[in-house]
Amino acid sequence: MALSSSVLRATDPDEVDALHQLVLASLDDDQAVDTISIPLAGKSSIADHMVIASGRSTRQVASMASKLAEKIKGELGRTTRIEGLPTADWVLIDAGDVIVHLFRPEVRSFYNLERMWAFGDAPPAEAPAEPTPARDA
Repeated sequence: MALSSSVLRATDPDEVDALHQLVLASLDDDQAVDTISIPLAGKSSIADHMVIASGRSTRQVASMASKLAEKIKGELGRTTRIEGLPTADWVLIDAGDVIVHLFRPEVRSFYNLERMWAFGDAPPAEAPAEPTPARDA
């Protein structure tokens, strides 16, 4: 899925925060599974936050996406772009400052966006311990 930044972005940090909180609350209300938010501010120009969540079925994914777009329009007066709604395996909602990816679990596991967008924030894998040289007594 490609992002095309045709959705306007806010310059007011409070507006960005309100949008981010609305997204998280809506997904929580709709019982999204494994919701995570990745901060992008200062790391990417596409958005300030990326939210990734799963639904248990294509029906739930489609419902969550539709409700979220309606809430953003109704409560904040912002338009969104939605891609992937007809099949609802992976639905992308571009709300400008917040990009939302909704997946069925198998599709989410396959694409593993969390790992791709980690920016090295994840703790590094531990290196194997070096053997200690034996000392002469």
